[in-house]
Amino acid sequence: MSSSKSPYELKDLKNSSTEIHATGQDNEIEYFETGSNDRPSSQPHLGYEQHNTSAVRRFFDSFKRADQGPQDEVEATQMNDLTSAISPSSRQAQELEKNESSDNIGANTGHKSDSLKKTIQPRHVLMIALGTGIGTGLLVGNGTALVHAGPAGLLIGYAIMGSILYCIIQACGEMALVYSNLTGGYNAYPSFLVDDGFGFAVAWVYCLQWLCVCPLELVTASMTIKYWTTSVNPDVFVIIFYVLVITINIFGARGYAEAEFFFNCCKILMMIGFFILGIIIDVGGAGNDGFIGGKYWHDPGAFNGKHAIDRFKGVAATLVTAAFAFGGSEFIAITTAEQSNPRKAIPGAAKQMIYRILFLFLATIILLGFLVPYNSDQLLGSTGGGTKASPYVIAVASHGVRVVPHFINAVILLSVLSMANSSFYSSARLFLTLSEQGYAPKVFSYIDRAGRPLIAMGVSALFAVIAFCAASPKEEQVFTWLLAISGLSQLFTWTAICLSHLRFRRAMKVQGRSLGELGFKSQTGVWGSAYACIMMILILIAQFWVAIAPIGEGKLDAQAFFENYLAMPILIALYVGYKVWHKDWKLFIRADKIDLDSHRQIFDEELIKQEDEEYRERLRNGPYWKRVVAFWC
Repeated sequence: MSSSKSPYELKDLKNSSTEIHATGQDNEIEYFETGSNDRPSSQPHLGYEQHNTSAVRRFFDSFKRADQGPQDEVEATQMNDLTSAISPSSRQAQELEKNESSDNIGANTGHKSDSLKKTIQPRHVLMIALGTGIGTGLLVGNGTALVHAGPAGLLIGYAIMGSILYCIIQACGEMALVYSNLTGGYNAYPSFLVDDGFGFAVAWVYCLQWLCVCPLELVTASMTIKYWTTSVNPDVFVIIFYVLVITINIFGARGYAEAEFFFNCCKILMMIGFFILGIIIDVGGAGNDGFIGGKYWHDPGAFNGKHAIDRFKGVAATLVTAAFAFGGSEFIAITTAEQSNPRKAIPGAAKQMIYRILFLFLATIILLGFLVPYNSDQLLGSTGGGTKASPYVIAVASHGVRVVPHFINAVILLSVLSMANSSFYSSARLFLTLSEQGYAPKVFSYIDRAGRPLIAMGVSALFAVIAFCAASPKEEQVFTWLLAISGLSQLFTWTAICLSHLRFRRAMKVQGRSLGELGFKSQTGVWGSAYACIMMILILIAQFWVAIAPIGEGKLDAQAFFENYLAMPILIALYVGYKVWHKDWKLFIRADKIDLDSHRQIFDEELIKQEDEEYRERLRNGPYWKRVVAFWC
C-alpha cells in the first residue's frame, strides 16, 4: 500500500490568503447553492451602542445585492476542483467552457456559480438518509391510503415504490458524481441528455412541487393540533408556524445540518418507539383490548373494496402517496456526492436506503394494519365524523394507551414543521437555479450579501399563504389537491432521472466512451433504471384511471380527476408551451449528438482501479468485523 490517502478525496485547495476571507457561513449547508460575500468587519470594538448600531446596519446591508469579485471567482473555482482522480482532459474541457461560448445542446446549463460547502459530515448524511421522508406522506397521508387500499394494499404499494426508489438512488448517485458542478443538479440532466422541452417542464413542475409542500405541511400542522384542541381557529396556528418558517429563513441557514440531525433523530426515535410499543399492544401487553394479532386483516379485511377492480384501484392510489412519502430521497445522492470520498459514500447511502425502506416504512406500515382498521372514522379520507388524526396516533390511542399518543403527536408536529422549513428553503433555491438555467426571469437570481435568494423567497412566501385555508370546511380537499400535485411531480422527477441515466449510458456506448471514466457506476445498471422508468409510467397510467373513475364510484368524475391528476396537465402545458415558443419540434436528442464533455467530471480509469484494489486489500488484511461492516453498511 503505497498510498495512505485516497486519491479521489476532495481536497480543500484554498490557500492561506483565501482562508483570511472565510466567514462563519462556511459552515452552512446549502443543497441549492447561494453565494455569500460577507466579510468580517475590520473596525475595532467601539463600545456596546456602536457595536449594536453596526450590527443592525450590517443586518440591513445584508439584504443588498451580493457582488462577486475576482477573488470570489477564484475561490469558487478552487473549491470545485477535485484531485488527480479527474482526468486532465476533463479539466481542459472545463477551461474551454469558461473561455468560449458554446452552441452545443444544453448550453443554457452551466456550472454552479459557487461551490457547495463541503462541510456535511458522515453523521449528517446518515441521519438525512434515514430520516428524509418521515413527514406528512408517511405520518398523515397514510391515513387516506389505508382507507382506500386497506392494510395489505398499503403494504404492497410501499413495497413496489421502495424497489423503484432503490434503482433511482443508484442512477442518481452515478449522475450526481460525474455532474457534481452542474447548475440545477438532476433537474438539468434531461435538458442535455433527453430533450430541452422535457427538461424545462420537469424542472418547473419539480419547483411547483416544493412550492406546494410548504403550505401542505402548514395545513398538516394545523390538522395535527386538532388532536389537542378544536376550539381555536386553525389559522391562528398557521400564522404562528408561517411566521416561524419565514423568520428562520430570513436569518439564513446557519446550523442547518445540526438542526436536521436533531429533527431526524427525534423522528427516527419516535418510529423505533412506535415499532416496539405497537408490537406490545398487538400481543396484548398494553392497552385495553388484549391480544389483537391480525384481527383487522380479517375484519374488516386486508383490502378495501367489494370487487377486485376496486381493490386494484386502491393499491394504485397508494403508490402516489408512497411516492410523496419517499419524496426528497434523491437529495441523498446529491449530498453524498459532496463527501470527501463519494465513491464510498454513495453505495453506503444506497444500503442505508434499503434499511430505511424495510424498517422505518414497511415494518411500521405492517403494524398500522394490525392496530388500525381501514374503516376507522378518525382516519383522513373516511366518511365518519370522528376527529381526524395521524394513523400513528390512532394506533396507540384507540387501544386505551394514554400519554404516549401526545408524545407521538408532538413529534409528528415537529416533523411536519421541519419539512415545512426544508421545503421553503428548497423551493426558493429551486427558483434560483431555474433563473440560472434561463428557465425563469433573471430577477429571481437576485442573491443578497447573506446568500439569500430574496425575490425567490418572496414567491415561496406568497405561495405558502395557501395554508390559510386551514379554517375552511374544504381543508381536507385542499390537502388532497396539494398532496396529488406533490406526489405526481415526484414521479415526473424520478422518471426524468432514470430516463437521463439511460440516455447517458446509451451516449457513452454510441460514442465509444469507457464506463471507467465514471467515479461510481450504478449497481443496478441500465436495467434498474429501465425497470424504474417503466414502473413509474405504469403508475402514472394507473393513477389516471383512478383519478377519472374514483374508487367505489361507477361513473367518471371530472372534479376527482383534477384533484388527483392536476400535475399532469401542468407538465404537458409547460412542455408544449416550450416547444411552440422555441419552435423546437425534435422529440429527443440523438445519442451521437449528446455532449459528454461539458460540465462532466471525467475520472482516471487506472487510478480508480488502483484505489479499488487497495481498498479490497485493506479489507482482506483487516479484522473480520470491518469486512462485516463493509458488507452491511
